[in-house]
Amino acid sequence: MGLPVKTQLRYWGIAAAVLFVMLWAMGHVLLPFVVAAAVAYLLDPIADRLERLGLSRMWAVILITMMAALAFVALLLLLVPILIQQGTQLINTAPEIFSQFLNFLSSRFPDLVDEDSVLRDTLNNLGEMIRARGGELLNTLLSSVRNVVSALVFMVIVPVVSFYLLLDWDKLVARIDTLLPRDHAPTIRHLAREIDVVLSGFVRGEAAVISILAVYYSMSLVAVGLPFGLVVGVLTGAVSFIPYIGAILGGTISIGLALFTFWGEPLWIGAVILIFVIGQILEGNILVPKLVGGFVGLHPVWLLVALSVFGSLFGFVGMLVAVPIAAALGVLVRFAAAQYRESALYRGDAPPIVLADPDQTAIYTDPKG
Repeated sequence: MGLPVKTQLRYWGIAAAVLFVMLWAMGHVLLPFVVAAAVAYLLDPIADRLERLGLSRMWAVILITMMAALAFVALLLLLVPILIQQGTQLINTAPEIFSQFLNFLSSRFPDLVDEDSVLRDTLNNLGEMIRARGGELLNTLLSSVRNVVSALVFMVIVPVVSFYLLLDWDKLVARIDTLLPRDHAPTIRHLAREIDVVLSGFVRGEAAVISILAVYYSMSLVAVGLPFGLVVGVLTGAVSFIPYIGAILGGTISIGLALFTFWGEPLWIGAVILIFVIGQILEGNILVPKLVGGFVGLHPVWLLVALSVFGSLFGFVGMLVAVPIAAALGVLVRFAAAQYRESALYRGDAPPIVLADPDQTAIYTDPKG
């Protein structure tokens, strides 16, 4: 006989509380293992496909590990130094850009930016603040990352744990399946498959969209000769998972740089604008429908709420687990809504009300039943 619903809810509540306490108390320790689990989860379909092509699981994992290591080293040696250099230069150039913008406004709208205007003071202060705080922000960020987990831990623990998790992923899933409550195992398997579909489709699809857009914007902006085009393109692609925000942010920076660099050359300014128009058409009509498709279980607003809440509660490790937890909650909410629509509370199909007449010669049924 199954446990009462209240008892089951108590046990599941205790399990959830233990999970949150562990994340809160041991987040910095669990961080490399959470990263390793995420890497193994994302690479497991590739390993399965290589197995179907005839490779053993061991050789499939070895091949994936070698390719990932080569890609990481190439990224570290070729792209990261350029991004850091251009990002630093952009921060240091901010006061000059704002000064040029002030000169432009002064020549066109002298009354708007006179010596005592609030706009002039605001732009001057903003430019100086970006230069003064930008480097400080980068140093603080790097210092925080070093305090959370050293580079050595990530370079050693994450690849090793990812390798073994990827090697035994199918066995781990099978072992977890044997621990499911027998009364609810079919339902839990069904929900787990839905969560996997939503999460894998969304994450892998968005990762592909971000990568393609980052390459497109970077190469296009560099091709037209826009200063800091590489870092602006990567930034635009990185935040493109939020609809319109990536294009607005990158477009504003790029057009501002184009006005500063190509003033008097409307052809090149128009080329920068055209790059972002084409990018939006490409993203909205081709990339997102084809790569993300119908995986709408993770709405960007819901994702941002999850990232904000878990990030503030559990730090960086909370941001890593926010996406899978948001996917799980989304699936559970839809499942609960489906159960509610099938319930008597929603349908109103209560049992018929039977009434007897005074002389017991007839029985009436409520017509609404």
